[in-house]
Amino acid sequence: MSTTSTSTSTPSVTSTPSVTSTSSVTSGATVTPAPTAAPVQGRAAVTGAAPPMHTHPATRGTLVDASAGAVTGAAADPTGTAGTAGTAIAPRDVLEVLGRHVIADGFGIVLDLECSRGSWLVDARDGRRYLDLYSFFASAPLGINPLELTGDPAFLAELTAAAVNKPANSDIATAAYAGFVEMFIRVLGDPELPHLFFVEGGALAVENALKCAFDWKSRHNAQAGRPASLGRRVLHLRHAFHGRSGYTLSVTNTDLVKTERFPVFDWPRIDSPVVRFPLDARGLADLAEAEAAALAQAEAAFARHPHDIACFLAEPIQSEGGDNHLRAEFLAAMERLCHAHDALFVLDEVQTGVGMTGSAWAYQQLGLRPDVVAFGKKVQLGGVMAGRRVDEVADNVFRVPGRINSTWGGGLVDMVRSRRMLEVMAADGLFARAGELGRDLLAALGELAGKYPSLVSNPRGRGLLCAIDLPSARCRDDVVRRLRTEESVLVLPAGVRALRFRPALTVSAAELELGVAALDRILARVPTL
Repeated sequence: MSTTSTSTSTPSVTSTPSVTSTSSVTSGATVTPAPTAAPVQGRAAVTGAAPPMHTHPATRGTLVDASAGAVTGAAADPTGTAGTAGTAIAPRDVLEVLGRHVIADGFGIVLDLECSRGSWLVDARDGRRYLDLYSFFASAPLGINPLELTGDPAFLAELTAAAVNKPANSDIATAAYAGFVEMFIRVLGDPELPHLFFVEGGALAVENALKCAFDWKSRHNAQAGRPASLGRRVLHLRHAFHGRSGYTLSVTNTDLVKTERFPVFDWPRIDSPVVRFPLDARGLADLAEAEAAALAQAEAAFARHPHDIACFLAEPIQSEGGDNHLRAEFLAAMERLCHAHDALFVLDEVQTGVGMTGSAWAYQQLGLRPDVVAFGKKVQLGGVMAGRRVDEVADNVFRVPGRINSTWGGGLVDMVRSRRMLEVMAADGLFARAGELGRDLLAALGELAGKYPSLVSNPRGRGLLCAIDLPSARCRDDVVRRLRTEESVLVLPAGVRALRFRPALTVSAAELELGVAALDRILARVPTL
């Protein structure tokens, strides 16, 4: 990727020179790439060629250039009734109808579920196309309408059967459920984490990971002759986001709007020793000091609450908190501390998991051995993997029926979709590919930091999970907004002033180049600070 100036008044993304750089993130960890496999026949090769042309109903046969943000040729259908098959609500009325009853404060796009494809989302009102570098908050691993799914009649028949019915997976077994579990183990499984539990959503995944830890610690205490009422606290990090449900509210501390006025537990919280890039000798010395301080805070918390801390909970990379990277050395020290104080080491991989960082799970690259891992998003449902350390307690939550449970157990229709998606990810080698493309994306962001030193700082990433910092929240929000409105590119804010990329695993090098070029143009139009 190149960030050679392309500043123009063009209101849409345009192509840039091909990728040449291969810089990678410095994180103090050795990357363990996921195994690759031969590509599925029919998958387009990653090249610098422009994305394909598509036809949108609103154009009445006119081609829409997928590399541009708007309809080309004839004007879009002014009635706003295109793409309304199966619904009585016209696209032009969607936001008004929603706004009467729910908060509809997102991107302001009415998604065309038929014409959107890959990394391109189409607005059903006018046919405008957006380059999707957020992938529904990192939950769409193959982008939208992947051909491996939409062009597979057998899969669509199985999906329909699961969608028409919604059996209670906790009570009724199906071949589809078993097929999903088998595929999950094959693509994402860790022999050290044999226990599985499925539920709907990432927050509930974390919630049940914590319940597993509470139960384990309480029973451990009872076995040792200590009160079983101990073991009800969670040690966690500042700037963490783990969800918005009951227990998770107590360990989420990003934007106050998510937690204020809701009752929470007073659980011990320690500083996050966040890496700032590029990491030079002075920065490394400061980081080591911050890590030592955080570890001292953790030791003090264990001393202050003897036998009452069930687990330490962390994201390998704090995503919503600002794409904050933590060194492998720090997390490994916390893992050892948990073992020393008879607590579980729990990782939240809801956003970092399933290939985004270049391997099935980020902890694999960091050399960590968690006791429990919570997952969600790209899996299409939430869940928990747990290790054999949990089996130190015979009657743990994975052995006693009903201790953790859910009516739908993740939902059968999501399992059917997930099974096929996981199959494609493995066959196409998408995890390793994310690592390769991510190195190029990170290099391009580094070039932008060099080109706009007063605007862009701290370029960082692991795989395709990449981010930069801008000078302020106001500047960041303005850049995110202008990327959407002027360049038809969708990215996400994070933390106080971070801008983060969350593309699908199937994004092409050319599409990443388009996104970086669009960001380059917006930065060129930001007033000099």
